[in-house]
Amino acid sequence: MSRAFDAIIIGAGQAGPPLAGRLTAVGMTVALIERHLVGGTCVNTGCMPTKTLVASAYAAHLARRAADFGVQVGPVGIDMKVVAARAHAVTLKARTNNEQWLAAMPRLTFLRGHARFTAPGTIAVDGEELTAPRIFVNVGGRASVPEMPGVDDVPWLDNTSMVALDALPRHLVVVGGSYIGLEFAQMYRRFGAQVTIVERTDRLISREDTDVSAAIREILEDEGIAVRTGADCIDFARHEDGIAVSVDCQDGPPIVIGSHVLLAVGRRPNTDDLGLDHAGVATDARGYIQVDDRLQTNVPGIWALGDCNGRGAFTHTAYNDFEIVAANLLDRENRTLSQRFPGYALYTDPPLGRAGITEAEAIRSGRNILVSKRPMTRVGRAIEKGETRGFMKIVADADSQRILGAAFLGTGGDEAVHGILDAMSADQPIAALRWAVPIHPTVSELIPTILLDLKPLPQEP
Repeated sequence: MSRAFDAIIIGAGQAGPPLAGRLTAVGMTVALIERHLVGGTCVNTGCMPTKTLVASAYAAHLARRAADFGVQVGPVGIDMKVVAARAHAVTLKARTNNEQWLAAMPRLTFLRGHARFTAPGTIAVDGEELTAPRIFVNVGGRASVPEMPGVDDVPWLDNTSMVALDALPRHLVVVGGSYIGLEFAQMYRRFGAQVTIVERTDRLISREDTDVSAAIREILEDEGIAVRTGADCIDFARHEDGIAVSVDCQDGPPIVIGSHVLLAVGRRPNTDDLGLDHAGVATDARGYIQVDDRLQTNVPGIWALGDCNGRGAFTHTAYNDFEIVAANLLDRENRTLSQRFPGYALYTDPPLGRAGITEAEAIRSGRNILVSKRPMTRVGRAIEKGETRGFMKIVADADSQRILGAAFLGTGGDEAVHGILDAMSADQPIAALRWAVPIHPTVSELIPTILLDLKPLPQEP
């Protein structure tokens, strides 16, 4: 016997529950299957707990700087059990709210278990068979553990086990100099740990422009974080003082001894045990489900949303995947992935807000580009807050008069960059923002000024 539904959703991450809400609201019967925790990475091991930890680290950092603002405080101490409990409470509340929402959703059957395809329109869950003409895969991803020498011989942490840590490492070695690794590195340095970042390439967050990478490295090193780039030969071994991490760098000791190791070297999709081959669903070499511009797979009636499709690795892109699918299926619209402008943030302090393409990407595209850059030392709000690290940069197309991208590294940069994202999404010319009248004193008020300073790049001799 099998149970028939109008739709089946595999995974209760950021796209699954809201899609279930839209489908059930128009009268469809929906089965939503989750094998682990409702809310996915964001709620349980990603955005919510990590940004709660970042907030605690910022509070400690600001308390240590209290004298700069004329505030007298005593010694600053960290209670890691309280810090961890606060992050867990935020996660638990969000997950519980999601569970209660699903429990009250009419026409929804919520199942806990491991879903596997047995045919294009058939899903098996713990021995039970479900069928539906529409199946949506929203299974997310997890930390990737590359085959590095000795990695199986030592204890290590990933983002999941890191957010559950309630004790302060003596020396945290972060392997991977990108977004997740840098956030944990700075927060644990502010909690009081010795921290070393080990990165294989020659600079941190190598997908960003070189000026962004250099500025972030300077910020982290000024807080006492050791940064080891160009580590082409990373391996691990047990040591009497913890874990020995071997690096092949031109400068510095060849071995770093840490008490804890965090592996932050990328993500992989949770698609290897879904039985996708039984449904004929195509994946790429890394296991990401291949989708078209409307998030449909190569098999009619099957869609893939969120991290598992490789078309976005963020909560907001996963939610937008849901919006695209719902708009096309239910609202008779024609929404596509190609209409989405990339935007994301790095939550170091100060944060990096990114929109569109980088300056390097714009140059490689062959466009006639304009660039403007303003240091945060010339931003009134940053001066008033005593947080003047970083800069604001905008890249535009001289011919179309459209903004191509922006990097706002500085206090409030993750919020201010939305002015750029909104203008890009609305396909507005530079002049539309140039004559805006933003509020003073804010970081955003500098956007018209930066646009006014847009100039061609200097020609190479």
